[in-house]
Amino acid sequence: MNNLCISHLKNKKMSRKIVLITGTNSGFGWLTVHSVAALGHKVYATMRDTEGKNADKAQALSALENVTVLDVTLTDDKSVEQAVETIIAKEDSIDVLINNAGFSMNGVAESFTISDVQGMFDVNVFAPWRFMKQVLPAMRKQEDGLIINVTSGFGRVSFPFATVYAASKFGLEGLSEGLHYEVKRLGVDVAILEPGAFPTEMSQKTTYASDQSVFEGYGAIAEIPNKMVAALGELIQTHKTNPQDVADAIVKLITTEKGKRPLRTVVDPITGEYIDAANQAVAEQFAKGLIKFGMGELLD
Repeated sequence: MNNLCISHLKNKKMSRKIVLITGTNSGFGWLTVHSVAALGHKVYATMRDTEGKNADKAQALSALENVTVLDVTLTDDKSVEQAVETIIAKEDSIDVLINNAGFSMNGVAESFTISDVQGMFDVNVFAPWRFMKQVLPAMRKQEDGLIINVTSGFGRVSFPFATVYAASKFGLEGLSEGLHYEVKRLGVDVAILEPGAFPTEMSQKTTYASDQSVFEGYGAIAEIPNKMVAALGELIQTHKTNPQDVADAIVKLITTEKGKRPLRTVVDPITGEYIDAANQAVAEQFAKGLIKFGMGELLD
């Protein structure tokens, strides 16, 4: 075999990434597994209850070439640790982590119990951090890696009646933004993906907060969350939003050259222009703040 062929094979092998994706039983995660695996990358798809309610989904993904399904409970430290250790033991590395799993709950903010808020943050903030904490040592050691955290347009602005959900996405954005600058010079990229409203299983199964006893005190205002959900449904139908756009954006981040990936990517045909404008305005002031605090060298 000549040197050209050997070089080609090496490049092909190096371009094949080990990708860990959470929340793959439906929605963006399901589509992303298909899209990433189709490119030849090795995908580890996580979901819970693979022998119960998600058995059919797990079997379907397992039948795909380049896909291995892992049963992982995102809210359990040991489960996440074991999943990451299993992958690294088999593959020697994890090149890409996609924190996609999440859930939404709507309603008057006062109607959220402490348990509601803890549950939201455990899945939307603490679970992604569990995975980031586990993969970062390996990524730093190999001086290469990509973490993509799927947040929301509500990770930039907090709309009424999505207050606690937005707060959880704000939390994930906060973890992602600071980490982006801390590890970039170590060879690890951290990117935020901000989807808007899409016809996914999460958006179609509206869940409301637990303490409905407060509704009476809000009068007609308590009916607004239902109006908001209905309006979002109409906007999704009018704009014909396609969740595959989010999977495609994730693929683009994976295939973009290291160090050239943007901190934030908005995928939102409905209100994306507003979120983009907010991101740009904040980025300018953020850069000034880093420079003022003696951290200008960390800027892209």
